[in-house]
Amino acid sequence: MTISILAATLMVGVASGHSQLAPDDTTVVLQGVTVSGQRQHDFQMRSSQSTVQVTHDYLREHFSGSLMHTLEGIPGVKAMTIGSGQSKPAIRGLGYNRMVVSEDGIKHEGQQWGDDHGLEVDQFAVYRAEIVKGPAALLYGSDAIGGVLSLYTNYVPTRPLSGSVQLFGRTNNEQMGVTAKLARRRGNWYYSANATLIDYADYRVPTDSIQYYSYWIRLKDRRLRNTAGCERDGSIVVGYADYRLHTNLRISDSYLKSGFFANAHGLEVRLSDIDYDRSRRDVNLPYQWVNHLKVLSHTSWQHEGLRLEANLAWQNNHREELSEPVSHGYMPRPDDALERRFVKNTLTANLGMRLALGEQHELSAGLNSEYQHNRRGGWGFIIPDFETASIGVYAMDRYVLNERLKLNAGIRLDHAHTRISSYHDWFKTPIAIGDSVYKERSADADRRFTSLTWSAGVNYTVGHWVFKANVGKSFRIPIPKELGADGVNYHIFRYERGNADLDPEQSYQFDLGIHWDNDAVCVQVDPYVNYFPNYIYLNPTAQYVEGLQLYNYTQARVLRYGVEAQATWTIDEHWETELKGEYLYAEQRSGQKKGYTLPFSTPWSLDAGVKYSFKWHGNSFVGLNAHFVGAQHKIVPPEKPTDGHWTLNLLAGKQITMRGCKLDVALHADNLLNRRYYDHTSYYRLIDVPEPGRNVSLKVGVEF
Repeated sequence: MTISILAATLMVGVASGHSQLAPDDTTVVLQGVTVSGQRQHDFQMRSSQSTVQVTHDYLREHFSGSLMHTLEGIPGVKAMTIGSGQSKPAIRGLGYNRMVVSEDGIKHEGQQWGDDHGLEVDQFAVYRAEIVKGPAALLYGSDAIGGVLSLYTNYVPTRPLSGSVQLFGRTNNEQMGVTAKLARRRGNWYYSANATLIDYADYRVPTDSIQYYSYWIRLKDRRLRNTAGCERDGSIVVGYADYRLHTNLRISDSYLKSGFFANAHGLEVRLSDIDYDRSRRDVNLPYQWVNHLKVLSHTSWQHEGLRLEANLAWQNNHREELSEPVSHGYMPRPDDALERRFVKNTLTANLGMRLALGEQHELSAGLNSEYQHNRRGGWGFIIPDFETASIGVYAMDRYVLNERLKLNAGIRLDHAHTRISSYHDWFKTPIAIGDSVYKERSADADRRFTSLTWSAGVNYTVGHWVFKANVGKSFRIPIPKELGADGVNYHIFRYERGNADLDPEQSYQFDLGIHWDNDAVCVQVDPYVNYFPNYIYLNPTAQYVEGLQLYNYTQARVLRYGVEAQATWTIDEHWETELKGEYLYAEQRSGQKKGYTLPFSTPWSLDAGVKYSFKWHGNSFVGLNAHFVGAQHKIVPPEKPTDGHWTLNLLAGKQITMRGCKLDVALHADNLLNRRYYDHTSYYRLIDVPEPGRNVSLKVGVEF
């Protein structure tokens, strides 16, 4: 099957499945185990996988400057941060192209492989979220091998006119922002618009200097130079909703610009004419900007036991990296500052069906297809031009034996076609005396991948207990960067080289879930085992290319297992306590680094918190949280170990309702004691940059 055939299939609307079907109307607030609409037992019985519902109230109360930092308090979920304004999600230690970020039923497609930029999504447009921890390729296809973060912005207003205005800021990087939303409903028609503006300065760290390859670099006012940035987001929605039919069209645009730490490109900054200490809010070279434009159409129709859903989307992701033109190796000094450009267009179409065959039996089925077209530019190279097309079909059966026991099983077939274009340097490299060539960095490649995946699970409840188990196989096709990369990734301080012979990644996982709760106490434990016959990863070597450590893409058998646990106790109407933690172990079972873990493996962590709620001119609460992270001495040479640390954090909020309006105040203070520590998963750790110091986030909003 060629790319052209798959693209044609895409254009006529072949699509995805159950992941795009809206979940039942459930509200679960993690802190305090507050439940509305369903009992906790009913929610736990919905899926045999570890699934977390994140409500609008949770997002509001736990606001922490960025969406991923807000969600980081959920066991198994982590924000992989580089700089002050960028963070990516990771679930159970797997991120980037090993987990899917879905927005209103469409997989978000940017340059996910990039370590140095975050999600191009307006966090203030997100009304609720759902997190699936563990492989979910059966329903979501490739890339969902580690989990799924589903974001929902398609809130249907119920009043003729509603909206909100929020002001927010953070102290560490002097962030200032405003977001506004306006929604109107007339009969079955509704309209909404959302806009967000954010500006932030260089962020502070609790140190006066850092070490970069044995050179000591002084920091002015303890700030990382040139880490300032800005963000502009906007979206409009037009929709129609009645009892059976719901359809809408959403257009969103997200623009982010941020500087790279001035020494991220090496020591040549010492020769630069740029005065990086002139202002802490300006953005100088090197910097990046990315713009993500998305047009999304959602339609669902239901009649009696049948529900049909279709999602169509076009996404344009345009990202550029700019830096001072400097000669490297045999490359002469370029004429401009455009180091890299990536322009990616993605067409996605989804169809899903859910059919109730009586009160005890439900069948789900669907198709999905996607076409990606990516073109590069600039004088630097790291990944080649490529096109990728994929198509998949699945079916899943759910059967209720009785009110205590539910079974589910499913199967999925996928086919993908990736075509990579060759690339030669724009300058000549000497290969012999008097002879030089335009060096080939990436060769033409044409790869096809086919995969069969399956999943089966069971849910059982008795008394206050809920037990569930899920076993399945997932897959992930190698991305073009893994197949054809050959260049310097300055911002994470390494040279990366791909492998055109990589096989599709496969994963087998067994999940267990144990849940117990009554009116006051809730306990949940989620152990899992994960085996990869051919895990793809960047292997650090002892070689150096163009002054940076060489990392090669390779495959190895990998065993991963871990556990997440959470316990909450509502002592009385005022006091709540919470204890939660996670542990992950990973070991390579083959290859050059057999017996070692994986690079940048997450250490164990533990959170202990207490919350006091009270009535004082409205609903108010204040809470304290102690966050403990273990030392990570299990490393992949020449990686370095990281010491453990702990931080003290504060959470407070207040709501006042008056004259039909709601005033909301949310306060979040991280690292209250301004402790100096290092995050083992942060690439800035490689150049001795600690995590940000004390950081207070404040949001004040009015809803009407």
